[in-house]
Amino acid sequence: MTSYIIRRLLYAIPTLLGISLVIFLVLTLAPGDPLAQFAADPSVPPEVREQIRASFGLNDPWYIRYFKWLSALLVGDWGYSFASRMPVLDLIAQRMPQTLQVVGLAYLISVCLALPIGIISAVKPYSLFDHVATTFAFIGFSLPTFFTGLLLILVFSVHLRWLPLIYDSTLEVRDLNSLWLQIRQMIMPVTVLALFQTGTLTRFVRASMLEHLPMDYARTARAKGLSERKVILGHVLRNSMIPVVTLIALGVPTIFTGAIVTEQIFRINGIGELLIRSIQNSDTPVIMAITFIFAILVVLFNLVADVLYGILDPRIRYD
Repeated sequence: MTSYIIRRLLYAIPTLLGISLVIFLVLTLAPGDPLAQFAADPSVPPEVREQIRASFGLNDPWYIRYFKWLSALLVGDWGYSFASRMPVLDLIAQRMPQTLQVVGLAYLISVCLALPIGIISAVKPYSLFDHVATTFAFIGFSLPTFFTGLLLILVFSVHLRWLPLIYDSTLEVRDLNSLWLQIRQMIMPVTVLALFQTGTLTRFVRASMLEHLPMDYARTARAKGLSERKVILGHVLRNSMIPVVTLIALGVPTIFTGAIVTEQIFRINGIGELLIRSIQNSDTPVIMAITFIFAILVVLFNLVADVLYGILDPRIRYD
């Protein structure tokens, strides 16, 4: 297993280099000027704008800029934002807590709900519980998050006035009152994300369980006298989790890169909102950092999923 992990990590290096090159080329060819704000300001002379462009290296050929970015990345320097003049890592660190609070909590809730609901639906197919769970699952992953978010805002913020309309990212939890305010403003965005993710995961868990329940090993376990609970939880669920683990593992990177649509709707100053603003401002260092971090997380959690395969199914060997 150790040699397999080392080999996969070595394979990941050229993969990530290729991804970074493609991202950099796309951003280079994309329309927009990161210093357009200076061009629109008549008080900034043209020679000053050219000096600023030269200081940022924007007049260099794309391959020179790419190798400068890559060499700086290797020593831990992710560059500076063109818009805010802040180090990119500091800018991401400021937004990360908001994203982890909302997106991370929503993902954790969705996994905790989807597993038992999917298992019960598969064990009792076409029952009342299964019909209700299937209906809510279809509603959950069929409705786009922007529609669900706007609907919750209209009902609970505009008409009932139970929950705040705008997410206050500057709120600090210091006492019970501020904790309650934080919980109130997190209810709607967490509900929107959890509803969508729970619906998707529930369908996968149910389908995988239904595929394994009638298999020979499950019938053999029942014939040996094992209780139905042990058959389902000890044998069927373990084998059914193999495809579900892939979906769960590949969903984890989204926790760190934010929910773009939901953060825009509720005005959450998270990573997703930062990415949208950086794209609008052609802030290349920030876009490169966020997308490259996402690529690293995808490659890493692909490896985590492969390792979990071997834990769930002893027949899988990597040596």
